[in-house]
Amino acid sequence: MQDRPTKLLDNLPELSVSELSNQVKRTVETSFDRVRVRGEISRPSHASSGHIYLTLKDDKAVLDAVCWRGNAQRLSIRPEEGMEVICTGKITTYPGRSKYQMVIEQMELAGEGALLKLLEDRRRRLAEEGLFDEQHKRPLPYLPRVIGVVTSPTGAVIRDILHRLTDRFPVHVLVWPVLVQGDAAKTQIAAAIEGFNALAEDGPVPRPDLLIVARGGGSLEDLWAFNEEEVVRAAAASQIPLISAVGHETDTTLIDFASDYRAPTPTAAAEVAVPVRVELLAQVMDDEGRLFNAISRNLGEARTRLEGYARGLGDPRSLIETRAQTVDYLDQRMRAAVMRDLDQRALQVARLADRLPRPETQLAKVFGNLAVIEQRLTSVGDRRLERGQTLLDRAATQLRPEPIARAARQAAVDLHRSGDRLEGAVDRVISDITIKLGGLDDLLRSGSFERTLERGFALVRDDAGVPVMAASETKSGQPVTLQFRDGEATAVIGARSKRVRSRGDAPPEAQETLF
Repeated sequence: MQDRPTKLLDNLPELSVSELSNQVKRTVETSFDRVRVRGEISRPSHASSGHIYLTLKDDKAVLDAVCWRGNAQRLSIRPEEGMEVICTGKITTYPGRSKYQMVIEQMELAGEGALLKLLEDRRRRLAEEGLFDEQHKRPLPYLPRVIGVVTSPTGAVIRDILHRLTDRFPVHVLVWPVLVQGDAAKTQIAAAIEGFNALAEDGPVPRPDLLIVARGGGSLEDLWAFNEEEVVRAAAASQIPLISAVGHETDTTLIDFASDYRAPTPTAAAEVAVPVRVELLAQVMDDEGRLFNAISRNLGEARTRLEGYARGLGDPRSLIETRAQTVDYLDQRMRAAVMRDLDQRALQVARLADRLPRPETQLAKVFGNLAVIEQRLTSVGDRRLERGQTLLDRAATQLRPEPIARAARQAAVDLHRSGDRLEGAVDRVISDITIKLGGLDDLLRSGSFERTLERGFALVRDDAGVPVMAASETKSGQPVTLQFRDGEATAVIGARSKRVRSRGDAPPEAQETLF
């Protein structure tokens, strides 16, 4: 009887650690292939591979969980610390550490209270970034030419907006159809806002002057797409003024804080977007009547003032005729004064002419002097001849015409000015050539290899001083000279690699060293 337990133990199959781990893994996955677990997220970690690792816990237990990259990209919420969620997936084991864990396929918030907490935390975080500041909000255009609407094309919202715009002031409306509920709604709404902003001013599709993001009423879960961070950031970054009209008057979403104006309903958004055309026409007609009355009144007052001024000035024709007669009298007096002045000046000229000696007399006097000088020169000899020559030169100077002297002086002045201009032109040519040579010198220096050496490169030369352009031109044991920016150094080529590494090849540590 004592040998029986021993025999039973001997009949148990011998399993390796891996075999036992695989059997446990299959057993756990078969028993818990589909589970829903509610818990609080703790220590969420986003790996560089795209996987999400986290821990689900309650007040008594802890469960490790992982969400693979494919499922993580499709999650409707982003896991955050302290968030209470309901996860759907399966239980499996991780043989590498002898532990079990949950593989998450879907994740949703647990109850409205968790949604409100997540909403408040997100609102506070985005507000701290300044997305909701009043200084970023743009004024709405008074009369937009084109309005872009981001909403569902099949709901009652778009019909209400178009009907209200038609009643008040018909304008060009562009509708960007999107989902307004569900996991894909946030991406489509954000893409629609960014798409309207990306339209060119003069493109084939007109760029809207105003955007309306609208949706009908619903529960907090139904309106959750407009609380997503992606949608809120797109609304805050919009360069086109944006009106949010999500839900009813009591509904509040985060896009309301980021928009430039929050309308309580989609119909109210249409009323805010455009004025009433009938009221504008009535206002224009009233302004036209007031303007006509004001112009008529001003013209009447101006006519009255003009008539008063005319009575005070008298008859303009009589004033002109009197002035014309005065001008005639002054003209006659001026003509008589001019004639008298001319007569007086002619008389003065005649008197001065009588006082001037005649040219024939002056010439006869000069020739007489010359004859006397000639007689004296003949009588007194060579010394007197020199003195007579001097007198003759002086007489010849007195007879030189004045126009010739003036022409000589003017020629000297012109010659001096031409010399100054020639000197200035030569200086300018030399200056231009100096500037061009300086520019060419700077260009030559910028392309020199010394500038390249100053940026940390080195020039490799062989023993003959010829630059080495490629590794294939070297051989083992070859002496080379390395020229740096501050001097030269010698080196010897070591074992050369079998191939020259180019961009995209293996990293440097996988190849042999060249030097």
